[in-house]
Amino acid sequence: MKFRLSGLFSLILAAGFVLLPQVHALDAANPQHLGSIERAKAGRATELLDAAVAYLKRNGPEKAFEAFNVQEGTFVYGPYYVYVVGPDGFLYANGGKQMSLAGHNVLDLRDAAGKPVIRDLIAAAEQSPNGAIEYRWLNPEENHIDVKIGMYEKVDKYIVSVGYYTSRATQKEAQELLTRAVDFLKKNGGDKAFAAFNNQQAGFTHDDQYVFAIGIEDGRYRASGASPQLNGMDVRGMKDAAGNPLFEDMINMAKTKGSGTVEYVWRNPATNAVESKHTLIQRVGDVLLGVGYYTK
Repeated sequence: MKFRLSGLFSLILAAGFVLLPQVHALDAANPQHLGSIERAKAGRATELLDAAVAYLKRNGPEKAFEAFNVQEGTFVYGPYYVYVVGPDGFLYANGGKQMSLAGHNVLDLRDAAGKPVIRDLIAAAEQSPNGAIEYRWLNPEENHIDVKIGMYEKVDKYIVSVGYYTSRATQKEAQELLTRAVDFLKKNGGDKAFAAFNNQQAGFTHDDQYVFAIGIEDGRYRASGASPQLNGMDVRGMKDAAGNPLFEDMINMAKTKGSGTVEYVWRNPATNAVESKHTLIQRVGDVLLGVGYYTK
């Protein structure tokens, strides 16, 4: 039987991978510094990690590792699962898709970027008994490589870890969403389209990806999926953190070329960090639509 993650910690008690810079490690440990999306994911990972640590302390390694290895068990919840590594790189438990790795030494295991995930995790645990590392791993829900934050806690010689993915849209995904938004606007008209773009439940907002619309002549937001409260604001005088007049650049591009890409730095709503953003824009009548994707 699989329990819902909420309340998992109390239920179990009743039942008897690149090193992060220090500021990022602190952000992972203090979710208030994260964006709302990443904060929710970090909260779920933390709850499962706390439950796993408590179960290990209460029941001992043998029983705990057996429970952690059950892919349909209590300690697997969607993309969240527990894995346990020893100081020599031996993988005692792994509830993820690569379950066959459990029971083997994975000291030299590398992520999608070639970084030594397990060595980095062991090095981090030697510096601090709890914290987080960052690496790139296949996200089974999105079926592509994403940045993953591996939160860990050391229990005796064992390093217990639970990770969460910080999904980043790709250029292809941004283009697909922009095309869909353009088609929706042409088919349904401004009022219905802008209402949909502003509604975060209408299918035009996902993780760090959203649609915005700006009037070409008046420079005012018609829609902003990340911040609907900005509707009506004149953005022509706004600049990014590097001083670039990003919206004026978009408007000029829409007027002269009809479409293109504008690069600037902007807050990622998923991570709450200021990151490089590449926004694809397309003119539709008297407005421009934009969809961006973030890169670190």
